[in-house]
Amino acid sequence: MSLNRALLAATLALSLAACSQQNAAAPDASTTDLSSTGNYLVGFKENPLSAQSLNPQALQAQAALQAQAVTAAGGTLTQQWADISAAAVHLSPSALAALKANPGVEYVELEAVHHALGGPSGSLNREGSAGLSSQSLKAQAVFNPSGEYTWGDNALKVAQLRASNYTGATVAVCVGDTGIDATHPEFAGKLKGYKNFVTTDANREDPYKLNDVEGHGTHVSGTIFAQYGAGTGAAGKQPGMDANGVVGVAPGVNLYMARVLGDSGSGSSSGIINGVNWCASKLTSQGGTESKVVVSLSLGGGRASQTEQRAYTAAYNKGVLIVAATGNDGAAVSYPAAYNNVVGVGAIDADNAKASFSNFGTQVDLVSPGVGVLSSVPLGKGTAATVSALGRSFTDVSSADLSGKGTITGSVVLAGGTNNEFCGTTASNAAISGKIALIKRGTCTFEEKTANAVRSGATGVLIYNNAAGILGIGLTNAYSVPVVGITQTDGEALLAALPTSATLSVTGADYAYFDGTSMATPHVSAAAAVVWAAKPTLTNAGLLSLLTSTATDLGTAGKDNNFGYGLVNPLKAITGQ
Repeated sequence: MSLNRALLAATLALSLAACSQQNAAAPDASTTDLSSTGNYLVGFKENPLSAQSLNPQALQAQAALQAQAVTAAGGTLTQQWADISAAAVHLSPSALAALKANPGVEYVELEAVHHALGGPSGSLNREGSAGLSSQSLKAQAVFNPSGEYTWGDNALKVAQLRASNYTGATVAVCVGDTGIDATHPEFAGKLKGYKNFVTTDANREDPYKLNDVEGHGTHVSGTIFAQYGAGTGAAGKQPGMDANGVVGVAPGVNLYMARVLGDSGSGSSSGIINGVNWCASKLTSQGGTESKVVVSLSLGGGRASQTEQRAYTAAYNKGVLIVAATGNDGAAVSYPAAYNNVVGVGAIDADNAKASFSNFGTQVDLVSPGVGVLSSVPLGKGTAATVSALGRSFTDVSSADLSGKGTITGSVVLAGGTNNEFCGTTASNAAISGKIALIKRGTCTFEEKTANAVRSGATGVLIYNNAAGILGIGLTNAYSVPVVGITQTDGEALLAALPTSATLSVTGADYAYFDGTSMATPHVSAAAAVVWAAKPTLTNAGLLSLLTSTATDLGTAGKDNNFGYGLVNPLKAITGQ
């Protein structure tokens, strides 16, 4: 079939459909139930020849007809992607039915929402479930950096890579996330590009002004790009870490940020597709300046989308390597990691065990560090904690992610309830008013315990673990009082010494420990960039083949559903050793 005949056939189908719909009665705006309208993605039947082979005039003509079909059905076109014959539309129920009936339309699907897949250590853990704090935060020493090298850096042998000048120079990594605090010294003013694709968030257009409200994107970016010797100093660090901060896996790359997730950490299919397309546009073959581009997406959820699959395939065919997080549900791999032409990344802990939250399935390609990962956060938005009591300073102390800040000295008292767990949505105890509440981890959520203590007038909250290991605490709401997790040993020591007093402090920090497949993903994205820079003749397919064939096998021999091909090993991919 010739190009002109193929285009003519598509044009005729859409034209006839549009004409028949224009002759139908138009929806009466006064009777349309606007509460039933929704956001959809529509895929038009693709030309037998690749849309990318159409000349610009033909592509423009095809896109105009597709837009006309949406309008004729009574819908509103909000976004169009001509190269994949798809669009985002706003449809009432009647417009939805009309568009589905169009013979030129292949499918209409609800637009999905995706979310950041990681957060402060403990935020993925819920009491009563197998979570982070019961799995692998066995000792803070495991996670303390070696100088600026985090345990994730050490797992990927970043010090050896840097010593050999394997830093990813000449390759671009384009992150799709919540934004970035480009004023953080770890980025040293070297951000190559930034664009906001979340149209509902105002005043997020400048990388050097507030745009990363959630903090996730800054953390992910630090794992990739944090500069050696560029930290914020002792005042902004976590206890035990180097004052010079941390170093990224690929500090030599050209770093771009596509802000595709909003202030709440969520984003629509449309915004994410636009961000991925923007990343791909940086390639020299697409008119940009970059010869190699890795797209790093620490996001997921939603549902399978034919439009998204078309978009990722198109970007992959342009030459980019797309890396995405598999998800934190301990269930099936989420999207976009589950799509074809996307590298799915799972999370492991410092013992090379699968993180309990990490999703599993045949779409897991590689794994990387995703538990207790230390990286940058927007300046002052992190929290660091200390606790002193019984004549000593406690070790392995962690602040809750939404804890109040400040220093409190006071009497420590039992919160009460069964096993001192202080559970029940109406639980209260007047005895803790003006005191520091000591609570045991147990069968109800950290949120419930904390809310009960604050409502009872506690000036501080100490929650101690019910198993060995550091206790990370995830909260839903912010609190005005300091909330801190301590070990089982220290909690039981306080319990045995009552009545006693303690001093607990939560301060701002420029770094934080996060957990999630979101944290594993930038390790792999950065490793891919380092290898690609060292082996620039590889295609994206060749690069992935090299990364999977040189990965350190974990779990069942060979590729498996928990670890994929194993822990990414950039040094072996480059040197064979």
